[in-house]
Amino acid sequence: MAPVATPFFFYLFAAIMLIGGIMVITRKNPVHSALALIVALLAQASIYLMLYAPFVAGVQIILYAGGIMVLFLFVIMLVNLKDVSERRVRLGAALSGALALALAALVLRLYARGHLQPATGASTLRVGGNLEAVGQSMFRDALLPFEIASVLLLVAMIGAIVLARQPKG
Repeated sequence: MAPVATPFFFYLFAAIMLIGGIMVITRKNPVHSALALIVALLAQASIYLMLYAPFVAGVQIILYAGGIMVLFLFVIMLVNLKDVSERRVRLGAALSGALALALAALVLRLYARGHLQPATGASTLRVGGNLEAVGQSMFRDALLPFEIASVLLLVAMIGAIVLARQPKG
């Protein structure tokens, strides 16, 4: 099946996603970075819709643009970011850049060896089954990992609240 919209809309959403990603790492204000990440995630969901994957687009919007971003914003609001030194920020940026370059080199090496192939044809969901089968499989076969992830997110949120509390006195 061909995508719904013309290549113009694909490139438009891809450009929005790229600009949003660049804004995430260039904004000084963490709230502005989080809002730029929401824009990038919504553009990605739009591309999923163009590729006839409404379930993946819905999960992208509900789980990432909704739930995870709310968690990020709570952490940003609760943690005192004024105490972070400039030297520590530069060290984190250098480490992040080195890890990104190492990951890019790994992906290029795997692609050159033929281990990574570009996706062709219809999506796996369309070929291998329907959405009901995917849902049944997720909640029957992978219920424990889902519950573990929810408990970990709850513990992370409680930890952020405890760390953000100001000492009295």
